[in-house]
Amino acid sequence: MKPKKLRINVSKNSELDLAYLEAIEFAKSHYENFPVLSFFVPQKIKKDVAIVYQFARQADDIADEGNFTETERIENLNKYEQDFTNSLNGKFSNPFWMALSNTIKTKNLSSNNFSKLLTAFRQDITKSRYANMEELLNYCSYSANPVGRIILELHSINDESALQYSDKICTALQITNFLQDISVDFDKQRIYLPLEELTKFNVSENIFHLKEINSNFKQMMKAQIKNMTNYFETGKNLLPFLPFGLKQQIKWTINGGEGILKKITELNYDVLNTRPKFSKMDLLKLLFQK
Repeated sequence: MKPKKLRINVSKNSELDLAYLEAIEFAKSHYENFPVLSFFVPQKIKKDVAIVYQFARQADDIADEGNFTETERIENLNKYEQDFTNSLNGKFSNPFWMALSNTIKTKNLSSNNFSKLLTAFRQDITKSRYANMEELLNYCSYSANPVGRIILELHSINDESALQYSDKICTALQITNFLQDISVDFDKQRIYLPLEELTKFNVSENIFHLKEINSNFKQMMKAQIKNMTNYFETGKNLLPFLPFGLKQQIKWTINGGEGILKKITELNYDVLNTRPKFSKMDLLKLLFQK
């Protein structure tokens, strides 16, 4: 059976329509732990979710991809931010910015959440170590939590308690991803584990070079996993605030985060030599997991 073609309620010949179509293809073509445009995303906001994802992914690529110097990355990100600011004032350097501006205005989204994401991507360029958990949580408040808040705004959910629970989930997902990608991040000269935690468990940075874990490293990872498990549990209080489709999507996402933590445990915490990830069958199982 052929997949159904996505229908968008804008003129097929308009630049806006083409920009949204390109955003949807962009979202489909990039790998994430979970599909960005899953069947749980309501048809009426699929194009909006796609354009938001494209905004974040493009900025992330500016900060991370290619053989650019730190100065060049900052300059490119500054240019991207200027294009964003201009788009909010009705000046579009290309149709992508027109579509993003249209989504922000028609869906009444807070532009501050988008600005926070750019602050986080800039920090990725200039900061490679975090002294303590407080610093890391502050980073997550810019890098992860705005994404959850944007999704809630797209569903017209603005309850303060819901936003706080969403922050817990997004922070847990972000730090879980850090635990999953320790070796990947270290290859980029970054360590997202708080240095205070390394000191507490007597773990030297040299272990990341050697890729030889020990009991101290395992205990440190175990403590981080316990902490994030508690974050996920608190975040589940968000679910009663959500409509059915979004509730299923968020449950699936939480199951995924907890699933990665479980895979790390099953690897005996050796994330320095093996990156835990999901197979298609894993994703299907997580979908039906309570």
